[in-house]
Amino acid sequence: MKRAFTLLPAGLLAFLLLAPVAVAEEVGYDPMEPLSGEGLYGKADDQVVTNAGFLVIALFPTVILLMSLLQWRLDKRKERRKAAKKALGGEARWQSGW
Repeated sequence: MKRAFTLLPAGLLAFLLLAPVAVAEEVGYDPMEPLSGEGLYGKADDQVVTNAGFLVIALFPTVILLMSLLQWRLDKRKERRKAAKKALGGEARWQSGW
């Protein structure tokens, strides 16, 4: 319940900031005309959509590769630390069993 009261002001602020955008009307907009497909980038033709798709296709494997390499390096570091601790004889009384 405390978390909900903490997030309530942030949610209200977001709604207040986004409300003018939701009710805004385009100047000179004719509802009978089809939409042109223009966004922040510009006209969304086939080439733009294709390039965006290729970008997404390249982005996901790249992120997965980078995260896997990071995990591999961290695992190597952990194993080196464990081997160094074992070589120094740390916690020797627990290594003999009963």
